[in-house]
Amino acid sequence: MEEGTETEGEYRESAGEVEGDQEAVSASDEGASDESADDLALDPAEYDIAEFGPAIKGVEDPDELEAVLAAEEGGEDRDNVKTLIESRIEKVTEDAEEGEDEIDPGELSTAELGNALQGIDDEKRLQEVLDAEEAGEDRSAATNLIENRIDSVQEEEEVGEIEVVPPEEKHPDLDHPTADKQYVKAIENGDYRDMWVYCETQAGELIDVSKEMLGKARELMDTYNDDYDADERVVAVLIGSDVEKHVEDVIAYGANVVVHHEDPRLERFQHKPYTELFCDMARWGGDPTAEKGPDEADWRDYDEPRYTVFPATNNGRDLSALVQGELDSGLASDCSDLYIEEAMISNPAKTGRPGTKKEFERVLHMKRPDFSGFEYSTILCLDNPTREFHPQGASVIPGSFDLPEPDHDREGEAIEHDFDLEADWLRVSVTDHDRLDEGVDLTGHDVVVAMGRGIGDDPTKGMELGLELADAFEDCGLGVSRGIVTGSYEFAGHVERYTAEERQIGETGQVVEPDLYIAAGISGAVQHKVGMDESETVIAVNTDPDARIRDFSDFFVEGDLFEVLPELTAALESGELDIGAVAADGGTSDD
Repeated sequence: MEEGTETEGEYRESAGEVEGDQEAVSASDEGASDESADDLALDPAEYDIAEFGPAIKGVEDPDELEAVLAAEEGGEDRDNVKTLIESRIEKVTEDAEEGEDEIDPGELSTAELGNALQGIDDEKRLQEVLDAEEAGEDRSAATNLIENRIDSVQEEEEVGEIEVVPPEEKHPDLDHPTADKQYVKAIENGDYRDMWVYCETQAGELIDVSKEMLGKARELMDTYNDDYDADERVVAVLIGSDVEKHVEDVIAYGANVVVHHEDPRLERFQHKPYTELFCDMARWGGDPTAEKGPDEADWRDYDEPRYTVFPATNNGRDLSALVQGELDSGLASDCSDLYIEEAMISNPAKTGRPGTKKEFERVLHMKRPDFSGFEYSTILCLDNPTREFHPQGASVIPGSFDLPEPDHDREGEAIEHDFDLEADWLRVSVTDHDRLDEGVDLTGHDVVVAMGRGIGDDPTKGMELGLELADAFEDCGLGVSRGIVTGSYEFAGHVERYTAEERQIGETGQVVEPDLYIAAGISGAVQHKVGMDESETVIAVNTDPDARIRDFSDFFVEGDLFEVLPELTAALESGELDIGAVAADGGTSDD
């Protein structure tokens, strides 16, 4: 399925800007936040969106939640954080209303009565409220509200679940080329457990993103087990030639179980055999189309994984889409964060009945940048009344999570997967290969200077200024934003090689974590933020005071890079770099 597209297995939450920790705040804002933080049930400024969702669930008092909401509105004012707080206020209010035995319409205004009625689905109880209203004030607007609610409940009972008719039956006059695809049919009332992590190897070595995903999966499942009083595991998957040597390392990085398949013919990634092997591991010999569940196994007794996570590498993207399609589920690709919590959904395609809400539990929230570049969306893979969509699957952008420290004292279980590959799956073989030049690696530098669309007035001169600034540092690399790579700028030959795709920083480029990151003329799209968000200190130079990059910069210089960069270079060469002085000449600074 395409990235970011809502498909049958997915449901997209309302998109909104989700920003990381913002260090670029004024001193007065910090003081105001600190002064009131002690009075709050929790201080929203201390949390990013992934941490805040689980934390807010512990607050039960609507008044305390209102105070938290006010603190957020007076502070960072993040749309998605406010939505979480408002949803929590609605839930605790609904819970309190559901706990009341009776509704006295005489004590409620018409508007309050309308809100209270929405939580009542019992026709008998609604009739009692109607009788009480008619025997009391007998307000026409109030009686209409109650009667409408009774009619709505009766209609819901008559309609029942939404009947889903297969497209080939609904439109028999049309061609249905996908009707014969051999996808596994959804398992009815399946048993799903554990988080599975595909651990990719390249040239025989376990790549870093595999370790990053294991560390994140360990963190997620530890929290999951505490929240749900469960005992579910992290299951690592290794496929290839001589992958057994990585079993102990994979356990050290967080896996409870390692399922591995050895075959010398699989030294290099191949779509068909890798997909068939992963799916067979996930089903463990089960075939839902033949009403056959998984084979007996000492280490597992469920139908399929609850969650699957893949690296968003070239091979990982291919494998994740093929596996999730074969397992008849959805996929959120190129994610930058994951968390697990409940989701209250009102979409009738998911609840089965219009006008009702349903809480889905244990939902993997998969956060990814929107195509706009300036917002995040959170993808949910939810069941609907006639289908189960498991496992909930995601591919993860390399560098999104910290590389964990291995614990070689951890104990785990190794499972050797036995499966005969069909010869037809191995029709392609690599007879010879050559390694291309790896290109430019910006990840090891202490400082990175990145140039963006702000060079547009004079592209060659802009790149020259960036090179001069980079040369003034002892260990500095020069990178560019995607806007430079895909733009139609004309560069002189001596700088053109510095604008190639190999120097791109961002979601589809390199991910860097230097001590100092200088972004010149870069607006701050989410895709770029993914590539530099872990930098120790960020200095941004931009003529637009409202540029998005200001929100995640330590210093923001409002000014033209053609004027500011020469001053920075001169200050470095003289040994007297004063960012405040530069800001005074070139614009303003936020510390």
